[in-house]
Formats: sequence, C-alpha cells, structure tokens
Amino acid sequence: DQPLESVIDTVETMLGEMKDEGFIPPGISTRFAGTASKLQSVQRVLFGDGTIIGTLGSSMILALIVVYLLMCVLFQSFSYPLVIMFSVPLATLGGFMALYAVFIWSQANRYIPEQKLDILTMLGFVILIGVVVNNAILIVHQTLNFLKGARDDDGDFEGEMTPRRAIAESVRTRVRPIFMSMLTSVGGMLPLVLAPGAGSELYRGLGSVVVGGLLVSTFFTLLLVPLMLSLVFDLSKTQWTTSPRPEVKPETVSAGGELATAPGK
Repeated sequence: DQPLESVIDTVETMLGEMKDEGFIPPGISTRFAGTASKLQSVQRVLFGDGTIIGTLGSSMILALIVVYLLMCVLFQSFSYPLVIMFSVPLATLGGFMALYAVFIWSQANRYIPEQKLDILTMLGFVILIGVVVNNAILIVHQTLNFLKGARDDDGDFEGEMTPRRAIAESVRTRVRPIFMSMLTSVGGMLPLVLAPGAGSELYRGLGSVVVGGLLVSTFFTLLLVPLMLSLVFDLSKTQWTTSPRPEVKPETVSAGGELATAPGK
C-alpha cells in the first residue's frame, strides 16, 4: 500500500548506505527495471530531470510553449494569449481537487482500488492544457470582434465598442456555447470516473483530472479572464472610441449628368 515512487526512494537510500559501508563494491552499478524504470522514464519525459534545461525540454513545458506560440500567431499578439493561458493553472487546481476527491472515495469503498497519481493521470494534465483554453479563446476572440464593430439585435451596425462594453457583451453572448461544450465534455468523461468494472481503475484518474479541471476552469474563466483582459486594455492605454455609422446622403443626377446632393440633405 505504498506509492511506487516512495518505494524507489527507500531502495535508493538503502543502496547508498550499502555502498558507503562497503557491502557493494565501487565497481558495481545498480539500476531499476520493470515498472520502476518506466515510472522514472515517464517522469523525465513529462517533468524533466530536475535541471533547468531538462525542465524546459519536458513535455509539459513544451505543450505550454506550443499552445502559447500557436495562439500568438492566430491573435497576432503576445498579450492576449497570456490572458488565455491564465486558465491553465485554474484547470490544474481543479484536476488535483478532483483527483483527491476520487482518492478519498476509493479509500471509503473497499471494492475500488486506491486511486493515486499514476502515469495516465499525469497525461490527463497534458490533455487539460489543450482543452481548457477553448473557453478563454471564445471570450477573447469575441471581445476583439466587438472592438472592431458589432451589430445589435436587429442586425443594425453599432460601430466600435469600448473595451468594457465589448468584454461584457462577449461574456453574455458566449456563456451558452461555453457551458454547452463544458457539459458535453464532462458528460463524456464521467463514465470513466463513476463506471465500475474490471480495468476501470486505469482511466479513473485521467477522467477525474479532466472533469475537475473543466469544471473549475469554466467557472473561474468567466470571472477572471474578463478581469485580466480588462487589465491588459488598461495597461496598453489604447484609446477606443465609439464610432456610429455615418449617415449616407442621397444623391440625385442633374440634367447635365453631374451628381448633385438632394435639397435639404
């Protein structure tokens, strides 16, 4: 009933003491095989070997960099993707909270294996990086559309909006799509968490991480991302003014073939 990583640390300590005391000759090297070797290799790939270069080259950091650079190309800005990436730590917090809840549930139910942070669960956090940013992308993209110009409920052109109003309108118009996508994703992942049966423990941790991360990030995205986006607009000191649609003056053709403005206009 001990995590594999703690057992590896205990064995490494014992081997170090045996080498210091001379029970293991200096020319003898030891290594882990089997599940322990796979755990160490996956940890190095996901989180690096502990050095700065190794951490920057890990899969988690590379996933964050790729997502950020891709959004920089799409938005043609370095600041808007930072606002979107702000939802990733919130999703990570929700994933750990859901994983801990499943761990408590597995301890209370004798027929469910004890849930721990295994390899598949770690992959769930990588999946979250590419999933939870979708809601923030909807809000930021719609805000930029409203800043360029919007139409009212009747379809008439309203002109450019102020940043505060554009953010409020983007949240209002994107709440339904955000909740629809979140509920469908959570509903599809819930069977991995709740369904019993042989082999269900393999994907229970991954499902709980994705479900918890989506739930927490969705609700906090609707609150914090608009605030962060408003802060970015305030720091950039961009002057947005409302420009109503100019009135088109009717024109008539004179007898000589020249254009003339209608009288009284």
